Amino acid sequence: MKIRYSILTLICTLFFTFNVNAQKTDNRADNSTWVPDIGNGQYKNPIIYADYSDPDVCRVGSDYYLVASSFDAIPGLPILHSKDLVNWTIIGHALKRQPPYKYFSKPRHGQGVWAPAIRHHKGMFYIYFPDPDFGIYMVKAKNPAGPWTKPVLVMKGKGLEDPCPLWDSDGNAYLIHAFAGSRAGIKSILILNRMNESGTKVVDNGIIVYDGHKMDRDVEGPKLYKRHGYYYIFAPAGGVSHGWQIVLRSKNIYGPYIRKKVLEQGQTDINGPHQGAWVTTSKGASWFIHFQDRGVYGRVTLLEPMKWVNDWPVIGKEQKNGTGEPVHKYKRPDVGKTYPVAIPQTSDEFNGDKLGLQWQWQANPKQNWYYPDPGKGILRLYCTHLPEFFKNYWDVPNILLQKFPAPAFTGTTKFSFHAHETGDKTGLIVMGKSYAFLALTKKNDGNYLQYEICKHADKQNRDKIIYQTKIPDDSVYFRVNVQKGGICHFSYSIDGNVFHSLQQSFQSAGGKWIGAKVGLFSSTTRRSHDSGYTDFDWFRITKNSQN
Repeated sequence: MKIRYSILTLICTLFFTFNVNAQKTDNRADNSTWVPDIGNGQYKNPIIYADYSDPDVCRVGSDYYLVASSFDAIPGLPILHSKDLVNWTIIGHALKRQPPYKYFSKPRHGQGVWAPAIRHHKGMFYIYFPDPDFGIYMVKAKNPAGPWTKPVLVMKGKGLEDPCPLWDSDGNAYLIHAFAGSRAGIKSILILNRMNESGTKVVDNGIIVYDGHKMDRDVEGPKLYKRHGYYYIFAPAGGVSHGWQIVLRSKNIYGPYIRKKVLEQGQTDINGPHQGAWVTTSKGASWFIHFQDRGVYGRVTLLEPMKWVNDWPVIGKEQKNGTGEPVHKYKRPDVGKTYPVAIPQTSDEFNGDKLGLQWQWQANPKQNWYYPDPGKGILRLYCTHLPEFFKNYWDVPNILLQKFPAPAFTGTTKFSFHAHETGDKTGLIVMGKSYAFLALTKKNDGNYLQYEICKHADKQNRDKIIYQTKIPDDSVYFRVNVQKGGICHFSYSIDGNVFHSLQQSFQSAGGKWIGAKVGLFSSTTRRSHDSGYTDFDWFRITKNSQN
């Protein structure tokens, strides 16, 4: 009897453990909102249905590393890893705080990190990134997951954007970049500079190697490569929404360059197709990664097959004119093995001593904004005083956000509110130029549930309370169901089973150069000697019926 009992106990224990672990495995294929790996030897675009704009990729051995723009979100410069160019996860960030540090202590929407480039040179990873208001920076690391060095200002200047380095076979180092017309007063040209050998400084005034005013207005985002004795500049032109991809080729790095259009929308519904990276597999096959602007969802990441014909790249599905157009589905890259399905992280059980890699703040964070408590399995957000310049939550730095991960999904969180003063507020927010949130607010006579919407927050409009009711509980569940097109439906629950939907939906909106985001906040209108706080038990992204 004891033996039978022990076996039964073991089986029950294993079954329970399996189910608990299954619940905490947040990015499995059966719980994912968007999975590009179809599972039949093919993939579908986009390979990342999230706002990783201006992607650049490099390969080291059998590993691929992707970096993307992050603007004023911190940590910045997200680093994603893949073994097959289809399944990606976040492994770190190259920028823990954004310089100038005081300047980015408050939200600077649309500013900060624009299109970066990642390269591997002599055992080190390098990322060059522009801040169009200050100049071009460089960070480096032995391990792409970090730690990365503090940013070095390689080239000071206004309006410098989209840099890319090249270390030539003769030992010379170069840096190519474009200009942001909003800051520089000129655009549609590409400039090539020499750098010192260590890549820490530009050492000349640079030379214009391409002027796109006639054929390629708004040319930008150059990526510089060398192949078979030719120098190649891959660059997008024509604008984010309706542009195309060109390649320039020359035997001399300073030109003259011959131009060819290599990728355009064609007969597809993939507009843009914009700014990306050429990468090769260990077997020598070529692929091209770029983004497509999908409005409220931001700039999502696509993968195109690529081949070389007469030393010119052919990207995507080749058309009669020789210019390619994007693919919706294609055979997965042959990397010699089949790897497990993976997606960038979304859900967070808050069981660790650090924030999940999917989270970013709206400005350089302060240590007293939050406390991950692995002992309790919670994330504590303190009710931080609203900034002096506060007009609405567009202005608030301590909002913890992550990207929309799919065309349709549901985000749910469980938390307990420990208010200290009237004016303490906490909740679930969908952030963009227009935003909405569901919150608990402490008033003189108790806690109130409030549903608020702010339209055109970037124009300094005020929030409008759509619905409010007094609620006796301080432990609740908040949920937002995001449907196709970014239509949001908020709801709440006391027990986690029955959710009460709020009648008015909300049309989410992107931010400045970015897609909409979803996340958490905790704030207060009062100053005191101590702070209230919110303990978030978990935050989960799941499928909904619209996927």
